[in-house]
Amino acid sequence: MKTRALFFSSLLLFAPTFVYGACSVANLTRCLDSVCAINIGANPAARCQYCGSSSAGTPEKSTAMKSVSAGTSTKYIISDKELKKAPTDPGQRYMWGTEQCLKKVAGCTTDDVSDNYDSLIEQSCTAAGISADFENLTKKMNQTKTQTECSRDIEACVIATNRCNADYKNCESDSDFDRYFAECSIASTGCDSFLAEIRGNLTSSRSTVFANADKILQKIVAVYQNARSQRLASAQNSCKNNKAVLDCVSRVCKNNMPNQCKVKSENEESIAKDLCKFYEIACERLK
Repeated sequence: MKTRALFFSSLLLFAPTFVYGACSVANLTRCLDSVCAINIGANPAARCQYCGSSSAGTPEKSTAMKSVSAGTSTKYIISDKELKKAPTDPGQRYMWGTEQCLKKVAGCTTDDVSDNYDSLIEQSCTAAGISADFENLTKKMNQTKTQTECSRDIEACVIATNRCNADYKNCESDSDFDRYFAECSIASTGCDSFLAEIRGNLTSSRSTVFANADKILQKIVAVYQNARSQRLASAQNSCKNNKAVLDCVSRVCKNNMPNQCKVKSENEESIAKDLCKFYEIACERLK
């Protein structure tokens, strides 16, 4: 709108001299609407399309002014014949309409146009934006995907690291799984007819992952149990015929006694037996 204001200021150089008087905003609006609001009753974005921005879309070709001219004096209306001279570019058309309407509505200036009509164009552009967003949303909602595409997208969404994760460690509870699946289903439009089957496949996959995890844990536990059993059996065998104690005494004598328990008077063997006493205690407990 600031660009238009600067452009309007240049129009003052060429605008005719008016007799000072009150500007009729209502008549000025009627006049500008005859240029910018064609078929606005059926198209709320008309003002934006005709006199606002080309990005708002192409206005309808019809020039029927049912909602604007009905019951209104043609004194302040730009005729169909005159409209044929109007530029098609929205910005240029607005300036052209301003120039024409200032000639028709006495006492008004470009400031009156900017102060009163710019806001109407902005409202129309807002409506145009909402309409465009709604149209894009509708297209997106109506967009259909194949079952393979839907399965791929939803599964990737569910097992993302910020959701269930590939090992489903974040979805051990059904409530977490249900919540993430719902989020991913909503995000994947066009998949409604496949959701039941996709959910069933993901539920089965989750159960399989958990079952395999239990099997792996059971294998680990079995390995440790088997190792403990083997150590126990080995310890029990070493206790037979007092073998563990005798072996201990033999090692102590060989490695720790000066005479290796060969001199009876030194009591080295007695000391070695005392040092290996814990084997006797252990074997008593293993019986």
